[in-house]
Amino acid sequence: MESVLELKNVRKNYGDFVLDDVSFTLPQGYIMGLVGPNGAGKTTIIKLIMNLIMKNHGSIKIFGLDHQEHEVEIKARIGFVYDLPNFYDHLNLRQMKNIIRRFYRTWDEAVFQQLTDRFELPLKKTMRKFSRGMQMKAAIAIALSHHADFICMDEPTSGLDPVFRRELLDLLYELLQNENKSILFSTHITSDLERIADYITFINHGRIVFSRSKDEVFENYALVKGGKELIDAEAKRCFAGIRMGEFGFEALTADVRLVKKQFGSDVVIDRATLEDIMYFSNLRGEHA
Repeated sequence: MESVLELKNVRKNYGDFVLDDVSFTLPQGYIMGLVGPNGAGKTTIIKLIMNLIMKNHGSIKIFGLDHQEHEVEIKARIGFVYDLPNFYDHLNLRQMKNIIRRFYRTWDEAVFQQLTDRFELPLKKTMRKFSRGMQMKAAIAIALSHHADFICMDEPTSGLDPVFRRELLDLLYELLQNENKSILFSTHITSDLERIADYITFINHGRIVFSRSKDEVFENYALVKGGKELIDAEAKRCFAGIRMGEFGFEALTADVRLVKKQFGSDVVIDRATLEDIMYFSNLRGEHA
């Protein structure tokens, strides 16, 4: 399967934070969700991919090309949405569009007009008068108006109302159905990814916990509930994180078969959400 994005052993050292040995691959034509707690390294990964910061080690390839040696060629084929869009406040959306469109030979004015109509964006209002949600809609409209092959988004649904969040997810899904595009989608709103992602990459404390298909994640991870008397040192090895209560425990496992073998019918096994996986994986100390 051809890959649109490939990271191998990527490292970035800030001193007080290290992104360490990051490796994952996004196949062409799919959506990958990049999830993790605040400060886990999601935005650092996206900045590295976009060559906005320099890595200390490793390789990053986009469309099979080194992301630094072929930066101009690559970025012409990428639609990028920042978590905080940067627009000139004194310009209106039409003026901003006229500046940006010059950088893309494949700019499609009809697509831009279609998206601004769909998002109900005023072209003559200055950007300083746009709400955060409107600015994000404008960034998305611009990113999707030059037929990008790879769309990279850093927290694109942050600050959006639930109605438009749903509309944006539907739009991204439509793109993959109608065209052979690939999307990397960083977010802390895990329910968005459960709707549309094909692959999930989970990062915590600067390291990749897993990078798998969404189906594999939900097949292997589960919530386990049972009595406190079941928990000892050996039992803890079955879990990625444990929360102890007054009468019992709730834990996350990455190996459902092992839990069934260890505990049998003494525990209840439920489906884990991505939010559950993030929460329990982040537990520390006596609960981990």
